[in-house]
Amino acid sequence: MADTAIAAPAVVSTADNANTSTPALSGLRKNGKNWHAQKTAFRPTAGQTTYQKRMEQEQVKKATKAREQEMKDEKEQERNRRVQAIKDKRKAKEEKERYAKMEEKMHRKLVERRKRREKRNKLLNS
Repeated sequence: MADTAIAAPAVVSTADNANTSTPALSGLRKNGKNWHAQKTAFRPTAGQTTYQKRMEQEQVKKATKAREQEMKDEKEQERNRRVQAIKDKRKAKEEKERYAKMEEKMHRKLVERRKRREKRNKLLNS
């Protein structure tokens, strides 16, 4: 009987070893949905970061946003410059056509005099 008492704890210890090794091995799911990710224990402090790290991330984010805004402003200025150039060209073209129309009816010297006068008035008014 003494031998069986000694043998029994030896069997229990091997069962303990089997239990400790079983969780280490990940087997198949019971429900058969093996394509799902394995669940892990809930750790409420797992996603927390330190205040200093959060502030550093916030600074990086602010710098990125400032750079993006700067780039957007540059792009908008370039666009406005192109639009203004197009408007100026159209205005010059219209003025040229107007003077050409005036030259058909009036003498060329008189048209040139009016051009100079309008130019002076534009400078005074602006």
